[in-house]
Amino acid sequence: MYRYILRRLLIMIPVIIGVSAVVFFLIRSIPGDPALILLGEHSSEEAVAKIREQLGLDKPKIVQFFYFLLNVAKGDFGRSFTTNEFVVIEIAKHFPATIELTVCSMIFGSIVGLVLGVTAATYRNSIIDYLTTVISVTGISMPVFWLGLMAIILFSIKLPIFPISGRLDPTITFSGRTGLIILDSLLQGNFAVFKDAIHHIFLPALCLGTIPLASIARMTRSSMLEVLNQDFIRTAKAKGLPSRKVIYTHALRNALIPVVTVMGLQFGSLLGGAVLTETIFAWPGIGRLSVEAIDARNYPVIQGCIIFFAFIFVIINLLVDILYAFIDPRIRYE
Repeated sequence: MYRYILRRLLIMIPVIIGVSAVVFFLIRSIPGDPALILLGEHSSEEAVAKIREQLGLDKPKIVQFFYFLLNVAKGDFGRSFTTNEFVVIEIAKHFPATIELTVCSMIFGSIVGLVLGVTAATYRNSIIDYLTTVISVTGISMPVFWLGLMAIILFSIKLPIFPISGRLDPTITFSGRTGLIILDSLLQGNFAVFKDAIHHIFLPALCLGTIPLASIARMTRSSMLEVLNQDFIRTAKAKGLPSRKVIYTHALRNALIPVVTVMGLQFGSLLGGAVLTETIFAWPGIGRLSVEAIDARNYPVIQGCIIFFAFIFVIINLLVDILYAFIDPRIRYE
């Protein structure tokens, strides 16, 4: 197991270098000069040239990339062009909001997706099965930005039930240790802040959670159908075990491995795919930070965010592989 983990961690090095190279050269092919954006269109050429020199943009791209890799190896992703803040600090400020939104979305999507998938497999070819299929296909096909806008119009404007944007009401001041408002408010026993945080996160988490919900429901259904046809399930039924125990104790556990794979991939995808949701709901996470950095041609922040997403995605895949051994004891990594 430990050799397998070490080998996977070593594989991360060329992956991160490859992602860094692609991101570095692609974002520099985007039209627009960061120095000109910072100073304005009517700035003099001398002022623009001076800013480019200060930002290190006057050097050849291959030289810039070489110095960038050296700094990344030291854990330094540079400073933001707009705020002059270290990129690592910028990411650390915005990451709690993204992880909070992603976790809430995954909890909603996983629970509902598992229930729908198991129910559809149990009542195969019934109206419940067909309805679950419709929900899954709709969830996968529906663009999250359209769903978010429709949710705002319906539940924030027409029926003012949920707030349009933000993590807390502007009149509430709250500070926590982790940056996770829901967790910090529970630890401090501040249930007023906890209630307001849940109220604000409900709508964006619901919209973002439709993506994993649909995939998990479809995978759970197909995996459960395969397991329910196995001999050990027929044996369990022949012994007179209750149907609930057969389904949730014997069948579901054996069907979980492909479902866990989907969950892991969906969680990693949501961390990067929350860009649209965070932008629509003005959620102060890394996705919104990335969009603002792209608009400002803020190269260090764009590079830092995407490399951070890639790192998180690789780590999540590793954790999913390790989780396999706990779900199915027959799996061993040599």
